Amino acid sequence: MELLQQRYRSLRQQLPASVQLLAVSKGQAATDIRLLYEMGQRSFGESRLQEAQGKQELLADLTDLDWHFIGKLQSNKVRAVLLRFSTLHSVESSELAKRISRIAIEEGLTPQLYAQVQLRQDSNKGGFQLLSLRQQWPELEKLPGVCWQGVMLIPPQVLDNRELDQVFKEGASLAKELGLPGCSMGMSNDWPLAVAAGSTLVRVGSGLFNARV
Repeated sequence: MELLQQRYRSLRQQLPASVQLLAVSKGQAATDIRLLYEMGQRSFGESRLQEAQGKQELLADLTDLDWHFIGKLQSNKVRAVLLRFSTLHSVESSELAKRISRIAIEEGLTPQLYAQVQLRQDSNKGGFQLLSLRQQWPELEKLPGVCWQGVMLIPPQVLDNRELDQVFKEGASLAKELGLPGCSMGMSNDWPLAVAAGSTLVRVGSGLFNARV
């Protein structure tokens, strides 16, 4: 518990005030989320719906928690995710975006979305191809019932710092090109590079928490 507090204080001190910290709490206990909440953290990221539901029920008294879904979003889980998360980081296709739009309207919701983009080939990750996103963007940005916040990147793990820096800069440039205010870029091991390149939100899990339970 004390280590978590120390890590959180250190991270907050290092992060610019303009960069949002998303504490990636997947695999972590609700008690740790509550502890960070008491220290001022509000935004938490989860990637498994069932796991998140249990924590959200245990933390229902914390009415201003800001839940972000960061996992792969299956089309048949869209409604359930929208009912529990305000922000979705893994919108990886136009078909998925249109489904989110339709269901959001049906439920009277306005979720915040990040378009997941694959700027380097990675068979382990999904995301829009750059050319495809550019071609489809005029239609996507007009979808009703949603609010596009930015682009989201998960670079391949094999990249060195120089390559990571280039990818993050390309991500920030793409967000500006599309007229989007945000970039969800950078995780525990590379967030300083992402922030220097223009990230507005970093997703930190292992840099805060102990090994997943």
